[in-house]
Amino acid sequence: MSLEYCGEPVGPRPEPAAVPETFVDDVRAALYASKVVAYAQGFDLIVAGAKEYDWDIDLGALARIWRAGCIIRARFLNRIVDAYAADPSLPTLLVDPSFADAIAQGEAAWRRIVGIAAASAVPAPGFSSALAYFDSLASERLPAALIQGQRDFFGAHTYRRIDRDGVFHTLWSGDRGEIATEPSTH
Repeated sequence: MSLEYCGEPVGPRPEPAAVPETFVDDVRAALYASKVVAYAQGFDLIVAGAKEYDWDIDLGALARIWRAGCIIRARFLNRIVDAYAADPSLPTLLVDPSFADAIAQGEAAWRRIVGIAAASAVPAPGFSSALAYFDSLASERLPAALIQGQRDFFGAHTYRRIDRDGVFHTLWSGDRGEIATEPSTH
């Protein structure tokens, strides 16, 4: 099968990947793990905003308000209320014992589902972006080096390296030589 974009072929599509007998249970586990991480990410953003703007936000009360509202009303929010009641200074929902256990129990299934979706060319943005966020929290290094390289290529903004001290710029349109330089002020 090929894919068309605006009437033009863009390449063959892979055949769907084989799925394990546990596929349905894996999807359930992946959905729950993704849901936990999506809520955790949302609360993490609220915490970041609260720090930036000096807001005093009771995250447990916020979850309780949402639970009583007209948009979310998910029973799942009761678990969040319970987590913040047990530890009001919880740095993220992902370290609450019940949520951490749920992620640990579902992580392998979650990775299988994201892998099967990717191998089958089936977009699974909720699952895959939640997994990427989760992985970014445990990563020692993130792909920011790529962004630094792109900024340097398009605007000579310089970059730092992890293997040696200093600030560098690459002569991208020349011999691609690297030169030490002063940090960009742009």
